[in-house]
Amino acid sequence: MRAVLYYRGSLSSCNYDCPYCPFGKKKDSAETLARDREQLSRFVEWVGAQGASGHRLKIFFNPYGEGLVHRWYQTAMAELSHMEHVDKVAIQTNLSAGLDWTDGLNRDKAAFWATYHPGQVSEEAFLTRCCQLHSRGIPFSVGSVGVKEAFRAIASLRRTLPSDVYVWVNAFKDKADYYTEADRSFLSGIDPHFERNLMDYESIGRACLAGESVFYVQGSGLVKRCYQDRQVLGHLYRDGLEGLSRYRPCRMKSCGCYIGYIHMPELNLEKIYGEQLLERIAETGTEMYGAWREPGLAEQEGAHYSRGS
Repeated sequence: MRAVLYYRGSLSSCNYDCPYCPFGKKKDSAETLARDREQLSRFVEWVGAQGASGHRLKIFFNPYGEGLVHRWYQTAMAELSHMEHVDKVAIQTNLSAGLDWTDGLNRDKAAFWATYHPGQVSEEAFLTRCCQLHSRGIPFSVGSVGVKEAFRAIASLRRTLPSDVYVWVNAFKDKADYYTEADRSFLSGIDPHFERNLMDYESIGRACLAGESVFYVQGSGLVKRCYQDRQVLGHLYRDGLEGLSRYRPCRMKSCGCYIGYIHMPELNLEKIYGEQLLERIAETGTEMYGAWREPGLAEQEGAHYSRGS
């Protein structure tokens, strides 16, 4: 079968302390790090054995915290990218780690979802990492949480990145009616698909590939339907994909997270992202990315996204 595996181990520490993130500046114990490393090693070994079963897999790492500052995530990505039956291996990362190790990747299969955190890293340092990925020919998208104090930084990032790099904006939904009409227009000018992320999709009882061909794997091997729905489906190493897979309509009232709603067939988001759905690289409109200019409204009226306040 063809399946997507999201993997999240015991790691729950990050070298950043973003105010909207519960894992900022948390430090894992040596025991937790050792457990995370062992869990990841077991997962990679299991994936390697699936070629004999005829499975074709896509794998996305989205740990609590930052994975690539730990060598075992770098090694895992390199190994997986060279497995014939693995079609994709991608990771969500803040790009704070060095990238020399990416020379060992199969660049036809590896990809990065890079998140920019203004206030945690200088724009120059983050752009240097992005340019390294770009020069190596490794696919990646870049994005940021669309909090108003970050508008100026996001705009600067869009102006400076190569025109073929897709920049996405995660809508900030913790406050109702957070964005004005001008805000939404501004962010849509940077990310032409911002409004899609701003929506919460009615999902209860609706079809979703989660639990059928998309699985959310914990380091222990337990498999959940998705990160929002904590229903445990079984155990990866005991049940295998065949034992876990069956049609399961969504049990949640709504879905507003990108890694969730992209697997709702009715939204047909493959038309936008194609084979780069996991790493969030839009196929259409790439000619727009480098053509964006900061709106005159910001310059003429001193809007908050011009001041960055």
